[in-house]
Amino acid sequence: MKMIVMKSGLRAVLAGATALAALTLAGCGDSSANGSGGGKLDVVTSFYPLEFIARTVGGDAVDVTTLTAPGVEPHDLELTPKQVGEIAEAKLVVFEKELQPAVDEAVEQNAKDSGFDITPAAQLEATGADFEEHEEGAKEAAHKDDALDPHFWLDPVRYAAVVKAVEDKLVSVDSANAAGYHERAKALLDQIGKLDTEYKTGLATCKLKTFVTSHEAFAYLAKRYGLTMVGIAGFTPDAEPAPARIKEVQDIVKAQHVTTIFYEELVSPKVAETIAKDVGVQTAVLSPIEGLSDANSKETYLTLMQENLQELRKANGCS
Repeated sequence: MKMIVMKSGLRAVLAGATALAALTLAGCGDSSANGSGGGKLDVVTSFYPLEFIARTVGGDAVDVTTLTAPGVEPHDLELTPKQVGEIAEAKLVVFEKELQPAVDEAVEQNAKDSGFDITPAAQLEATGADFEEHEEGAKEAAHKDDALDPHFWLDPVRYAAVVKAVEDKLVSVDSANAAGYHERAKALLDQIGKLDTEYKTGLATCKLKTFVTSHEAFAYLAKRYGLTMVGIAGFTPDAEPAPARIKEVQDIVKAQHVTTIFYEELVSPKVAETIAKDVGVQTAVLSPIEGLSDANSKETYLTLMQENLQELRKANGCS
């Protein structure tokens, strides 16, 4: 089974996406072993959830560059020649296969030995989420039942498994700094374990179990914590849904007394706001955490997950 990636015709691809400058962290290492001019291990990550792991676990032993700049939807990514060069020169390239086709191609052509696909660790499943848009009246595509959901990071348990996989990979590539990798990974895993507990406790007593969101990114989260996700759009968060789908969502909101239509920060809230206005409910942000809003943001994966928990509790009447 394969994840369904965005069709190029569904939305305009951002030409020449700006690369995020390499994050320089204090520390030292063995220049000859790491192959980095600064004495650190050169690591490239494809988008923010993987960047956060690499930076946090890598600490002062790594230099991390991410291919998806803040404010850019990761599904829109096209690589510049400079970014392809960064992939070719890196000692480790951490990516999620079939999420960003441009990255897959660059790794296949330039970094077969250094590429590290995290999908086996994430143990992706077919969640039933619909990852393509359909014309009004069109028959649902057969892939809906077997398309692998890529959004593993919104499930803390799956995210923890990927943290462990990246830890093991860093140790295998740079054994001289193994102790530091193990120590920082343990600290991060402890935080993610606490996050999982907070979600279990915080969503256990919700009066409402259904939430509506513009982007079908939260199926793993919903399954983990006993909720039901209703998506307005599919895999492409800024696509215009068919009128029939809008009507269907409005009916669900009314029938189940949904209080909030969620949208995400990196795309226009227009559709969510229109539906909310028509049925008399409010809107709020539920972040898919695919990227930060800007380079100077103080947000992290952990803070955004905490914000999501509070928004879900508020919208669903959780005591």
